[in-house]
Amino acid sequence: MTIDWPAFGEVFVVSFGTAVGVMVLFAVGVSLLAGRPANSRASEIANPTAAVEATPAMGARIAAGLCFLSCALTVAYGLYLIISK
Repeated sequence: MTIDWPAFGEVFVVSFGTAVGVMVLFAVGVSLLAGRPANSRASEIANPTAAVEATPAMGARIAAGLCFLSCALTVAYGLYLIISK
């Protein structure tokens, strides 16, 4: 039994890069959904007891949805490659 080391290395690099890419996209999506108050420091000074609610803008929600969609499509394509063989 012989091992094709160049092919093994290629599979490792591609799978590692894809895994890191999916994690980064997911993290960016979560970060976009977290939202940041536009003027949180000023609102804390004006009313320190009031809770500041941060709702992401529509563009941030769309971008987060695209990040999550690309993660899901990448996982689905990987499953397709595994199952179809």
